[in-house]
Amino acid sequence: MRGGSAPTPSKALRHPRPETPVTTAPDLSSFRRIVVKVGSSLLVDQGRGEVKRAWLEALCDDIAALHRDGRDVLVVSSGSIALGRTVLKLPRGPLKLEDSQAAAAVGQIALARIWSKALSDRGITAGQILVTLHDTEERRRYLNARATIGRLVDMRAVPVINENDTVATTEIRHGDNDRLAARVATMASADLLVLLSDIDGLYTAPPHENPAAKLIPVVPRINAEIEAMAGGAASEFSRGGMRTKIEAAKIAVGGGTHMIIADGRVENPIARVAAGGPCTWFLTPSNPVTARKKWIAGSLEPRGVVHVDKGAAAALTRGGSLLPAGVTRVEGAFARGDCVLIRDPSGAELGRGLIAYDAAEAGQLVGRNSREIETVLGAPGRAEMIHRDDMALVGD
Repeated sequence: MRGGSAPTPSKALRHPRPETPVTTAPDLSSFRRIVVKVGSSLLVDQGRGEVKRAWLEALCDDIAALHRDGRDVLVVSSGSIALGRTVLKLPRGPLKLEDSQAAAAVGQIALARIWSKALSDRGITAGQILVTLHDTEERRRYLNARATIGRLVDMRAVPVINENDTVATTEIRHGDNDRLAARVATMASADLLVLLSDIDGLYTAPPHENPAAKLIPVVPRINAEIEAMAGGAASEFSRGGMRTKIEAAKIAVGGGTHMIIADGRVENPIARVAAGGPCTWFLTPSNPVTARKKWIAGSLEPRGVVHVDKGAAAALTRGGSLLPAGVTRVEGAFARGDCVLIRDPSGAELGRGLIAYDAAEAGQLVGRNSREIETVLGAPGRAEMIHRDDMALVGD
């Protein structure tokens, strides 16, 4: 079949949740792809600059239990600066940007080694990925990161993702770990993001200021009242802490990902949530697949057109990816990662997708077998011109 078919998608994509309103806390066992965000203060003893070994071992027991149960697990971990500043003997307190970046360069090596050893002891392979917020916003980089994450979890590895603090600026200055974790979760089509924090969820008011504040177990929708509970957009409290977590929740639920804020200071924090421990759930009526298709179909301006033959059109309607062999011609000045229209032989729009090649490369690959890509372009490339996961067909 000239159109080809997509590789077996991840479990998160094979079992999308239906788009039905949810008002009660779901069961943790119902999620297939889970991102766990670990902050620096949880992982590293700030006084000694050393990893909290017992805590990390307990968390990795939780991760291993999810992994054995067939879940895809990703970790977004901070801690490189905290570890590196100890090695470099930098003073306590705020650091200059260049000192933070130097500390990150040293600490990233230690952080990767720590996670690799802890997961390896449980029979799990770890893979390190360094990203910045820009990597999750620029489509070319987004596609690269998404493809790498997808391949790692397909091979049952656990990606350990960290901010690339050696080159980042805003992330270091403002500590945007929560929002980065949410972007990673939506990029990876995760159906659950767990933010491990120094508090067990969202309260009606800051609990350290108001002893009468109550924990909110479920947030079906983020509205102005919920944002006000986090400190409001203009308050001092909103510079970090709960406010950044609400911003992360907006990103997550908008991408079809449920989110939890839970207390990470306890040992086995994920097992605690699974057993019904205190936390706050932020719910989404969507799922990652549906949300992604809506984004591709309605939020991106097409930069070109890809015309396909009859065989490819039929393969796409059956759930296949678009291979170069099924393409008859391309139009437009598009770049890799841009949105393009897909048209059948009659000119009717089949759908839209994020293309894996720029216009010049795509033109050279028209009608070619995927095995010829390296010969034609002089370097290996993706077998699919548009992967099914990056495509929204009319009627999807």
